[in-house]
Amino acid sequence: MRYSGFKVIKEALTGHKGWQPAWRDPAPQPHYDIIVIGGGGHGLATAYYLARQFGQHRVAVLEKGWIGGGNVGRNTTIIRSNYLLDGNEPFYKFSMKLWEGLEQDFNFNAMVSQRGVLNLCHTDAQRDAMRRRGNAMRLNGVDAELLDTEGVRRMAPFLNFESARFPIKGGLLQRRGGTVRHDAVAWGYARGADARGVDIIQNCEVTGFRIENGRVKGVETTRGFIGAGKVGVAVAGSSSKVMGMAGMRLPIESHVLQAFVSEGLKPVLPGVITYGAGHFYVSQSDKGGLVFGGDIDGYNSYAQRGNLPVVEDVCEGGMSLMPMIGRARLLRMWGGIMDMSMDGSPIIDKTHVEGLYFNGGWCYGGFKATPASGWAFAHLLSTDTPHSTAKAYRFDRFLKGLMIDEKGMGAQPNLH
Repeated sequence: MRYSGFKVIKEALTGHKGWQPAWRDPAPQPHYDIIVIGGGGHGLATAYYLARQFGQHRVAVLEKGWIGGGNVGRNTTIIRSNYLLDGNEPFYKFSMKLWEGLEQDFNFNAMVSQRGVLNLCHTDAQRDAMRRRGNAMRLNGVDAELLDTEGVRRMAPFLNFESARFPIKGGLLQRRGGTVRHDAVAWGYARGADARGVDIIQNCEVTGFRIENGRVKGVETTRGFIGAGKVGVAVAGSSSKVMGMAGMRLPIESHVLQAFVSEGLKPVLPGVITYGAGHFYVSQSDKGGLVFGGDIDGYNSYAQRGNLPVVEDVCEGGMSLMPMIGRARLLRMWGGIMDMSMDGSPIIDKTHVEGLYFNGGWCYGGFKATPASGWAFAHLLSTDTPHSTAKAYRFDRFLKGLMIDEKGMGAQPNLH
């Protein structure tokens, strides 16, 4: 069943009796060619591209909960490709291209809204750094504009220009950046994968791997053993726990990242704004709520909840940047589990176990990378070779000293 404006009108006139489930609820088969562990954005995108792009149809996605219940439904919905380093920028450029055609590709309204991302600068050094980043973006064929103070004021006159402790000296604008409806991305990929024969198995937690003579044979689950030729793991903040079942210790820490939504307001924010003097970022949803967040909690955790010091820190950053936010009432808040890598960049690679592959370490950048991550992981699972935009995302970069340290903060996961 394809969605269309005509279909919506027809169903409205006939009592909405013709809608079908968006995807099946199959029982697990004894064996699959490829199993993808993790029914979030990255896992579902991987399964979708395995079927659509690489002709792999004996594929299963195993999700311990329900589709959309993990990080893919617990983020601040921002998409962008404003990266500096050569190891990152081509990958996120590829992801942005996929975002721009995604809704037509999988026939689902994901509410892709390219309303722009503006990163503010507050010192001469920051402005120089943004000029360097913008030039690097342009060299990679990505749009970038450097705004002065008046340029920022014309876009966002409500920011604190007059009495700010950290005066706004300009900003780096990527107009193609913006926001996407997060859970709709999961639903769209799930529906598209299911239509191409992928089994999406919910409430099926992986409890172990069956490995014989250095090769993975399948996975033990709460619904029994399921055999597989290959297994790909894409479980975000649970990466260390799941890969630990295969005897692997990852260069990853898990931290909680909180996000917040205010009550619905009239249109006020033209796009996404990030604060250069503190870790604060904010946009406005189509329902009118201000969606914002900041730093991760300062301790390791697998809990999808946060603590009050971070709430205070994020609200202080918001008040410093745009005092009017103090008049808005907070509607809800939640936490997602971030898989923080040693250099702040992801890993898409084979493991030392034959047939076992890993996708993780996305830190703050997981949602915006969803389409390219799925495509690159599907490419790796199908061909056993890395995708051209993901060649730098290897495990051995930590051994070889080839870190992709986008923020220049060194090998401390909690700083990324």
